Amino acid sequence: MKKLYGVITAMTTPFTEEDQVDLSALEQQTDFLIGKGVQCLYPNGTTGEMFLMSGEEREKIAETVVRRAAGRVTVYVHTGAMNLKDTIRLSQHAHAIGADGIGVVTPAYFGADDRTILQYYVDICAALPSDFPVYVYVIPQLAKNDISFQLMNRIAEACPQIVGVKYSYPDVRRACQYLTVRDGSFSVVVGADDLFFPALAAGCDGVVSGCSGPMPEAFVEVYRCFTEKRYDDARKIQLTATKHVEFLEYGRDMAVFKSILTLRGIPGGHMRKPLLDLTPEQLESAKKQFEELLLLTN
Repeated sequence: MKKLYGVITAMTTPFTEEDQVDLSALEQQTDFLIGKGVQCLYPNGTTGEMFLMSGEEREKIAETVVRRAAGRVTVYVHTGAMNLKDTIRLSQHAHAIGADGIGVVTPAYFGADDRTILQYYVDICAALPSDFPVYVYVIPQLAKNDISFQLMNRIAEACPQIVGVKYSYPDVRRACQYLTVRDGSFSVVVGADDLFFPALAAGCDGVVSGCSGPMPEAFVEVYRCFTEKRYDDARKIQLTATKHVEFLEYGRDMAVFKSILTLRGIPGGHMRKPLLDLTPEQLESAKKQFEELLLLTN
């Protein structure tokens, strides 16, 4: 079973002016990221505006990315939805189209106790082949629900298909606890882009990075240096990557991601309402900051 590793890019979803998913732009984004050297692709996650799309749209996106990647990189599809039925449907679809695995966010918005969360993953895994890998996606600051180290142990014991966790809260201590699940064989990837190098040094497998979508180069270089055991170089390049994170995530998130992609010649498309595109003033400011950052990092 293929696991997530290295730079795992959380892809954005490009929407047209008519609010349709732009599959051609998505293909271009896929080629761009593979060409830049990322190891894995992760469509339909938080960065992809997952909960603003229908199941049919998410299936088309998954099909497009898997087909376009054509085995060149690992593709995990995020399939978590607001109810169990839709989550299972999207998960089975990801398996049917040849995705390498899936990520599934915890139940969201409504509070869920440990018993509920455990049963949620048991039910999902029961609906999938025993050799199809699943990552639990933990993002308590958005989903409301968290998974303790103790609960993760119970989930891993009950669900052999669950091979790891995508942990998107900046708590290195918890990430290190997760690393001990299943006698140390549990895969941990972090979602905090600025913790990529520290997480690798602690034993994590990679980062699921939204910021690597429009600006993948520094993240790819961090991982290359780390795998070559050039740790001091990796640490220094992480400082550059962190500057990218500070620029890309400062109060704007996916709208600025899409705008920078467009500035780089890859059609980023529009946001889906109620989320909004950058204003002309914001876009001009982002363009200026982007150009200044390129001068500093080249």
